[in-house]
Amino acid sequence: MKWRFMAAIMAVILLVLLVHDIPLASYLQTSEHARLITSLEKDAFVLAGRSQEALGQPSAQVVDNLSRIAQTYRKAGGARVVVVDSDGTAIVTSDDDQASVGSDFATRPEIATALTGQIATGERYSTSLAEQLVYVTVPVLHGDHIIGAVRLTFPSQTVIDQVNGQVQILVIVAIITVLVAGIVGFILSVSVTRRLKLLQRATVFLAEGDLSARADERGAPEIKSLSRSFNLMADRLDGLVAQQRTFAADASHQLRTPLTALRLKLERARDMVGTDPAGAEMRIAAAEAEADRLGNIIEGLLMLSRTEAKSAPIESFDVSAIARSRIDHWQPLAAESAITLRFEGPVSATALAVPTAVEQIVDNFIDNALSIVPAKSTLTVRVAKSATQVELHVLDQGPGMSVEDCTRAFDRFWRASSDNGGSGLGLAIVAQLARASGASASLTPRPEGGIDACVRFKAP
Repeated sequence: MKWRFMAAIMAVILLVLLVHDIPLASYLQTSEHARLITSLEKDAFVLAGRSQEALGQPSAQVVDNLSRIAQTYRKAGGARVVVVDSDGTAIVTSDDDQASVGSDFATRPEIATALTGQIATGERYSTSLAEQLVYVTVPVLHGDHIIGAVRLTFPSQTVIDQVNGQVQILVIVAIITVLVAGIVGFILSVSVTRRLKLLQRATVFLAEGDLSARADERGAPEIKSLSRSFNLMADRLDGLVAQQRTFAADASHQLRTPLTALRLKLERARDMVGTDPAGAEMRIAAAEAEADRLGNIIEGLLMLSRTEAKSAPIESFDVSAIARSRIDHWQPLAAESAITLRFEGPVSATALAVPTAVEQIVDNFIDNALSIVPAKSTLTVRVAKSATQVELHVLDQGPGMSVEDCTRAFDRFWRASSDNGGSGLGLAIVAQLARASGASASLTPRPEGGIDACVRFKAP
């Protein structure tokens, strides 16, 4: 991946440089040509001014001075100079041998144009020099009369060479830029891939069963976010596995006792069938009670497992209507124990919960309370609502519990010392249903005696 990442960065930089430098090279060629023409025009006008005396009042000394100026200009890196009179005859050249002096230049198109009073610039191929030339020709004026012309010529290849030199600099800069981009891309790719390799290694460790494996939450924001999500997943998985292990250990411990008691009672009943049928019948009845207790434990375990395993959607439910409905259901059983079961609260109180959570919470609270409250006592189911939450209270007049016991009561398989028949899973189921609904459950000792079992749901 790191090589592909580095190659991608270099390719992008190279593409940008090509898009930028190709038009730039063309612009340099055009601008260099224009600069050279402008420079030649300026120099030609200067030389034209120097040539007025040699053309207007020619003398050997004046012509020699002009010839030296032309040769000095050329040796300084300027162009080839030719000064002609009004007939187009060369009187001065910048050539060392002065062989062209006296030659007729009137046939040159640029000379002919300048002798008409116009400035001539451009490029043409010189048959005598066998090369492409850039030329500038200006007329030499004396008053209103044209007394000659000055021509400057420059090899076109020189312009090309200058442009090529600048393009070579651009190419070198582009190569250096691409190499630097490759180095930077390599460093970035190594940094990214190293974090990904660490995350991959943590994934392998987690897949092999090492639940303590965690990803390093450093690096780029995207890598940090991915590592954080992985760690959250690992924490959740570790918690679930630990929860299942604890669940399995608690379940095996809790199921062992009723199974052992059931086996002993059945064995004892078998031994007494022939000698003591009444005693055997009592043992069988006790075994049935143990079987019922075992069934309750298993049912509670299944219920708890279902509430933990599923992620049901949270919906709106009328807590008051559900509470009244469940009171009607438990009323006959409460009447058998001479317990008054009543409702307090508004006609309607809507709260957020998972499906069937409110029903199961009310049933578990009432079931627990009916098993401990004395006869002729009152069991109150109270609903209170506010702008942000709906509270469900089940208030009993039983023996109550300490603050410490109220805190521990939601643990699995925990039972109060006075509770000999429960499975210890009812309140654990209540706590799990409350968490799944985004609510909170609590037990609080009442000052007048008894327990206030409460779940606080969120209002829609």
